[in-house]
Amino acid sequence: MKQKKTENFSETWFFKWVLNNQAVVAFLILLLIGLTVLIFTKISPIFSPVIDFLTIIMLPLVISTLLYYLIKPLVLLVEKTGLSRTMSILVIYAILALLLVLGISTAIPSLQNQILILIRNTPSYIARANSEAERWLNLPFLSNYRGDLEAMLSDFSARMVNYAENFSSSALTWVGTFASTVARVTVAIILAPFILFYLLRDSQKMKQGFVSVLPTRFRETTVRMLSDINNQLEGYVQGQVTVAIVVAIMFCIMFKIVGLRYGVTFGIMAGFLNMVPYLGSFLAMVPVVIMGLVQGPAMLIKVLIIFVIEQTIEGRFVSPLVLGNKLSIHPITIMFILLTAGSLYGVWGVLLGIPIYASVKVVVKEIFDWYRSVSNLYHDDKEIEGQKEDVK
Repeated sequence: MKQKKTENFSETWFFKWVLNNQAVVAFLILLLIGLTVLIFTKISPIFSPVIDFLTIIMLPLVISTLLYYLIKPLVLLVEKTGLSRTMSILVIYAILALLLVLGISTAIPSLQNQILILIRNTPSYIARANSEAERWLNLPFLSNYRGDLEAMLSDFSARMVNYAENFSSSALTWVGTFASTVARVTVAIILAPFILFYLLRDSQKMKQGFVSVLPTRFRETTVRMLSDINNQLEGYVQGQVTVAIVVAIMFCIMFKIVGLRYGVTFGIMAGFLNMVPYLGSFLAMVPVVIMGLVQGPAMLIKVLIIFVIEQTIEGRFVSPLVLGNKLSIHPITIMFILLTAGSLYGVWGVLLGIPIYASVKVVVKEIFDWYRSVSNLYHDDKEIEGQKEDVK
């Protein structure tokens, strides 16, 4: 009798159109997510001490995590020689310290000299840029737009003066903020090697300790999710750093060939900025274009050609070869993530938005796969996949 009632209930319109409807289930899930977010926003003051604590430890943790994914393959390589994990880490530390000393003694003085010369000559470069802008305004094909362009330049100059006045009035506050930032960065740089050491040595033990406190039936799924997240972050960090190094080398060589002033400095800066997808290339282009304008129209054209060549090589060869489809994130999605995370959380959002999104995507996919297996809403998809497997 009960079985008959159950069968009759499964044939009712309520079950077919409400309980067994993907659209309704999706709406209920979104409603629950929105309700959860609303509750957390109402009780957010409770978490303010936790947020303050995370803000303090964020920088050394981010630095240590980035270095962890870069140095871990080297540690594993040294460990294959028969050394213990601790000794392998110490060997890598010694090699990196030696390279750092050599870099400071050779490359840093040259970069410092270029930066000091650039700062010293900035007033003359500004005057030269103004004269170049005036000369361009006098060109025949721009005569019809001369008034509008002059108005734009005067407005830009007025804004710069206003910014300078505001900067002068808040100089003391800026100095205090700068001193606090320098102190935090210094502490982070000091703490990062120690945090990195324990991450390299005990990361497996940390994962096992975390998994051991979970219920038995959740352990296999959690280990799989942690492995997927680790692979996503490792591929992203190593790929981005590799692409940044290749971009820096290409820019340094091409800027040196065309004779751009401070080409090595601009090339290294472009490599660092390239670690921010899409936005980094645009930011790196701004000072180089200004310097190209200062050196004349011919240099400006050369600089623009270099950027076209670099973007073509990077987009067609370097990024696909190094990064491939490790994150499986569409470029449009990446742009939305950068814009949203940057607007909400500033620099931290731009730097960490994509890795966090990739990690959350792994968790959401795992939850969806579980829900898909236990519900009857996707049995048609399962039949289609079974038919595909039979065809193979």
